[in-house]
Amino acid sequence: MTPPGPSHEPEVEEPCVVPGCGAPSVRHLALAEARKAFDRLPDKGRRAPLCRDHYREWKKTTKLARKLDRITW
Repeated sequence: MTPPGPSHEPEVEEPCVVPGCGAPSVRHLALAEARKAFDRLPDKGRRAPLCRDHYREWKKTTKLARKLDRITW
């Protein structure tokens, strides 16, 4: 039997990237998308893990812009 590969390893929960939060993340956004709602995000990687509360805040903050993007396409 072969040892388990990377896909069989348990996922490690990343903390929320918003400074001062540290809650477990539930969603990952592109860092540029997350910056539309949160100004002081660290320049670490390409993705921004967000907790449930900050993901909801991002959705509310960018709701109009996302709607306009869908209409113009």
